[in-house]
Amino acid sequence: MTAPKETGIEKAKKKTFEWIRAAAWAIGIWLLLSTFVVQAYFIPSPSMETTLMVGDVLFVNKFLFGAKIPFINAHLPAFRQPKHGDIVVFISPIEDSILVKRLIGLPGDTLQMKAAVLYRNGLAMVEPYIQASAPPEHSLDQDDPGKTIRNQMRTLQIGHYIGADPEHYLPDVHEWGPIVVPKDSLWMMGDNRDMSRDARFWGFVPRGNVRGTPVIIYYSWDAGSYRPLPFVTATRWSRIFHIPR
Repeated sequence: MTAPKETGIEKAKKKTFEWIRAAAWAIGIWLLLSTFVVQAYFIPSPSMETTLMVGDVLFVNKFLFGAKIPFINAHLPAFRQPKHGDIVVFISPIEDSILVKRLIGLPGDTLQMKAAVLYRNGLAMVEPYIQASAPPEHSLDQDDPGKTIRNQMRTLQIGHYIGADPEHYLPDVHEWGPIVVPKDSLWMMGDNRDMSRDARFWGFVPRGNVRGTPVIIYYSWDAGSYRPLPFVTATRWSRIFHIPR
């Protein structure tokens, strides 16, 4: 006895069900990958130039440092911990935004900046990735006659300050410290020091705020380009598939 043939409606229903199932699998895999493995991130500011340029679009490795599990305050096990010099993507400690900076200080490190030169554990750091800083008299708070920025920096740092005369400690963006990085905290700074709002302005980043590290630039766009055929002329072709370091 032969099975009855499928009607056109039944075939359409079957195809629709197969399409929905395939789409559900694709969405599920995408959500899994974007939550725990890799996610895209767009660079909106010049704080990391020239390592990362405005308009760079990155793939961020989320599992290396331990991806955050949604809806609960927990992370997957990390393959390794963040280390000095890593470029790190993290949640801002003062607002709900995602930032990317370079990791300068780990728990227990003593950090200080003198005349725009950064010192870690008493040694001047060699930083080939930074843009040259302006002299101290041209620091970011030069137009702040009330010294609001310096007082904010003092408030954030004084509890970790180990230098002389703490009563009169008044840091500047190019002159601060020595301070000690506390437990489970990180000190992040931009490579473009004079264009970066970083740990000098909002303090330490909790280790739990870390979300990953960039692995590759898969697209880059020069937003300031207004030439014809913008997709061709504004695309920074030399940066595509560049690995930031």
